[in-house]
Amino acid sequence: MKPRSLVAEALGTALLVFFGAGAATLCFGFKVTGTSVAAGVVMTALTFGLVLLVLVYGIGPISGCHVNPAVTMGFLAARRISLSDAIGYWVAQVVGGIAGAAGLYGVVHTSRLYHPGVGLGADGYGKSSIIGANAAGAFVVEIVLTFVFVFVVLAVTRRASYAKVAGFAIGLALMLVHLVGIPIDGTSVNPARSLGPALFVGGSALSQVWVFLIAPLVGGVLSALACHLFYPQGEEVEPAEPAPENGARER
Repeated sequence: MKPRSLVAEALGTALLVFFGAGAATLCFGFKVTGTSVAAGVVMTALTFGLVLLVLVYGIGPISGCHVNPAVTMGFLAARRISLSDAIGYWVAQVVGGIAGAAGLYGVVHTSRLYHPGVGLGADGYGKSSIIGANAAGAFVVEIVLTFVFVFVVLAVTRRASYAKVAGFAIGLALMLVHLVGIPIDGTSVNPARSLGPALFVGGSALSQVWVFLIAPLVGGVLSALACHLFYPQGEEVEPAEPAPENGARER
């Protein structure tokens, strides 16, 4: 593996955390969207989706733009990356996630409006959940959301001809899972994204981070199994032919 691939993964993960968790911090910590939870959810989800879309086209040709241990787990389970390369990616992603959170932590502390309750967009359940979801609920939803997201990543990166649209599909998939997941547990689907902020916030964010480390990895493995089921190796699925309209006979 080329060192530049690891640097790209670390940088990409750092930027994802800085912008994505940064948007969450502004919306739910500093209340820049006022008292509207919906506005905060949409802004945060849109930011995560857009930054990943940009990163896919920016560093995708260099490292594949996993920037997420769950995505790398999906690629490993699908046998599209070696174990040694996956380990290198995981290390780079964790380092990047911590670096991105450190940068965000340094920025928010320059504000006179900062207080301990602002946080860094850390994920959580119980009192940290907008709807009060418990640990079991957070664990299950993280598996489901990660499954959907990583499945999309694996599906749209199967063929080189999909490269032009892959970024849009992947970015929209991340935005979609955030729209549903933020009110439940903040949405992780990315262990590195959760670990970085949790290390700086501490408290319940750190004690609860195990959910957001384990569940996304499980979702990544399940997505690889599903992708293998729907798209067997070496088999390309062609679009289904539309049925004749109004009962017209086929010629």
